[in-house]
Amino acid sequence: LVTRIRIIDSMFPIVRGGTYCIPGPFGAGKTVLQHLLAKHCAADIVIVVACGERAGEVVETITEFPKTKDPRTGGSLMDRTIIICNTSSMPVAARESSVYTGTTIAEYYRQMGLHVLLLADSTSRWAQAMREISGRLEEIPGEEAYPAYLESRIASFYERAGLVELYNGALGSVTIGGTVSPAG
Repeated sequence: LVTRIRIIDSMFPIVRGGTYCIPGPFGAGKTVLQHLLAKHCAADIVIVVACGERAGEVVETITEFPKTKDPRTGGSLMDRTIIICNTSSMPVAARESSVYTGTTIAEYYRQMGLHVLLLADSTSRWAQAMREISGRLEEIPGEEAYPAYLESRIASFYERAGLVELYNGALGSVTIGGTVSPAG
């Protein structure tokens, strides 16, 4: 996947239809990097899933993207962007549904023969939401009180990325990029 960001394309290339992660502490600029990828990458559709982000970041995205010129088409960046908002002030159960909603939309466009970039911001906040829900359901906790199924749930999400050849011979892809803020 050509991102047009030299350091990524040369040192940390992203495979079209693959997955990648942007690690870093809260406030390190992971969302800014994702917005640069959304603006410059060679994708037909960009889906931004703001999963548990602060309301200010989500509002900034919603107001910035329509004003930003898309370098690929010359039109508005919003013309090829879908934003699924789920701020940290919303119920924790909505975080999980927003991630799966974004993935389902991405797969729909992939089946149309388009190349889709799905940006999950933030996988860490989604995991925190799963921990809260698991605690409320009184499930047996795993490591650090996260649910025992955390790894398999996150893995099954990232496994939905891929490149497919359609019946008409066209190619479609879903590339999933997530942000991760390690604990501590």
